[in-house]
Amino acid sequence: MNWDQIQGNWKQAAGKVKEQWGKLSDDDLDVVAGRREQLAGKIQERYGLALEEVEKQLAEWQRKASDGWFRHDKHQG
Repeated sequence: MNWDQIQGNWKQAAGKVKEQWGKLSDDDLDVVAGRREQLAGKIQERYGLALEEVEKQLAEWQRKASDGWFRHDKHQG
C-alpha cells in the first residue's frame, strides 16, 4: 500500500501504528497526522532507534498495510 493511502486514512491507520509502536501517544499521532517523516521521527524519539532501523520497521509495516485495515463507509447489498 502506498503512503498516500495510509495518510488519507490516517484515523484508522493510527490505530495500527499504536498496535505496532505502543509507546507512541495519541498526541504523537495527532502531530504526525499521517506524515511519514514525522512518524519516523516520533518512533526514533520514543524508542531510541537509529533512523535506518526505524525506516526498516516502517517499510515492513507499510508492506503489511491492507485495505482491510480501513473501514469504508460504502454499504454493500
